[in-house]
Amino acid sequence: MTKKKQVSSFLFITCLGAAILAGCNSSSPVQEANTDPAEVPKLTSLTYWTGMAGQASATMKSYNEIELYKGLEQKTGVKVDFQHPPQGQDAEQFNLMITSGKLPDVIEYHWTTSFPGGPEKAVKDGTIIKLNDYIDKYAPNLKQLLDSHPDWRKQITTDDGSIISFPFIRDGRELQVFQGPAVRQDWMDKLGLKTPTTIDEWYNVLKAFKEKDPNGNGKPDEIPLLLRVAELGTHAFIGAYGITNGFYQDQGTVKFGPVQPEFKEFLMMMNKWYKEGLLDRDYAATDDKLYDAKITGNQVGSAVLLVGGGIGKYSNLMKDKDPNFKLAAVPYPVLNPGDKPELGQLDFAFNGRGAAITTSNKNPIETVKWLDYGYSEEGHMLFNFGTEGISYNLVDGYPKWTDDISKNADGLPVQQAMARHNRASWDGPFIQDKRYLEQYLALPEQKDAVTVWSGPSNEKKMPLVTPTKDESSRFASIMADINTYKDEMFNKFVMGAEPIESFDNYVQTIQGMGLDEALKIQQAALERYNNRK
Repeated sequence: MTKKKQVSSFLFITCLGAAILAGCNSSSPVQEANTDPAEVPKLTSLTYWTGMAGQASATMKSYNEIELYKGLEQKTGVKVDFQHPPQGQDAEQFNLMITSGKLPDVIEYHWTTSFPGGPEKAVKDGTIIKLNDYIDKYAPNLKQLLDSHPDWRKQITTDDGSIISFPFIRDGRELQVFQGPAVRQDWMDKLGLKTPTTIDEWYNVLKAFKEKDPNGNGKPDEIPLLLRVAELGTHAFIGAYGITNGFYQDQGTVKFGPVQPEFKEFLMMMNKWYKEGLLDRDYAATDDKLYDAKITGNQVGSAVLLVGGGIGKYSNLMKDKDPNFKLAAVPYPVLNPGDKPELGQLDFAFNGRGAAITTSNKNPIETVKWLDYGYSEEGHMLFNFGTEGISYNLVDGYPKWTDDISKNADGLPVQQAMARHNRASWDGPFIQDKRYLEQYLALPEQKDAVTVWSGPSNEKKMPLVTPTKDESSRFASIMADINTYKDEMFNKFVMGAEPIESFDNYVQTIQGMGLDEALKIQQAALERYNNRK
């Protein structure tokens, strides 16, 4: 455990017990607390709304079944009543809940990126409370972390200076990079191909996959590049042109990638690949089930994959079916040999998600102390690894999974076995620990992928800016129309239904939809973000 995470858990429990038992008068400084933490606290229950991660819902009905919350209840005496929306209905159910006004004590959500009007509006609307003073007085663990990491504080603070949630934070680039381009390395070896680093080299590899029967079945059934609609605009290929499929910043100036001249070059390249059969012809209709079938059917030569749910998933599915099956990450491509990739997949330390305390909560101070436990040393271990002796053992100071996770008796994959004990593989109000990832990425190919995909500088990536209340509705209205039109035209250009000569008209149409106003809103938001303290 690094020093930056080592805030005494005893301090938390002492504070929790004292403040709760003392009635939690906001004028009582937490330093004066000196109560036996073993005593039963005043706070005995909390209602807690959050979406449920797929790895947890696969074997459980509620987060109440996770061992970490059982352990947390034993330590604090607080019983949590988790409320989960149906899978895939998080946003819809969240909006219904907010509209109804019937709020739980805690709501864990993507407040920065998904709340209409931004997180500050949620405070002004009386939905959740501002936490700055609470954290200063009653959350010593989180306070110390934010004091020692001003970059984290900047990311979780609104333009108006408010902290509105207990954040999920990824501590390290290894945890922030988890997706990128990958190829069938066994096909590459069979055909004597070298790892592609430029768009032209990618073209040659894809041509070889299509023409030289790398799956060896004597049929022209190979899909050189498998991408779904959402992945066509990922940085995996468009980033080679120095732009994104949305807003990005270029030396402090906000730009919109889909109207740049480089976007036209990107479309021409994708149209060429589509016409020559290098890009999956059915990309627009490929759902998750069909995507899996194509890869496990020994048809796909390359794709944009997740490190766990991609390289790990398909390597395990194919290990008995085809012993030669091997996936390998490759660098994000560039246009010219020797260039350094500018753009790739990279999340920020804070992804906008956190646990907020609602105005319906009658015990905000006690709840702050309860949430702060996740940032203490004991809480850090509990959220990331579970219970010592059950889900992990310390081996020379390193938390090593027990067989219940690494060799689960029920045959559960590691991700689902982990979910029974901790929240390390998704998110929550805690600091994610890279030592979980070092064990989760069991294959050498997965570990290599994180290193390979970490190459781009990503200096052009927009931070998680937030529009003001007035800007938000206008920005959303403008971009709803622009994105609908852009996505429609994107497919037409790639498939050849619309000639590339229409690109200038396409740009003019987008500009006529209010793009300049949207750019001004984003520019103002970026400048406010840069001015945060």
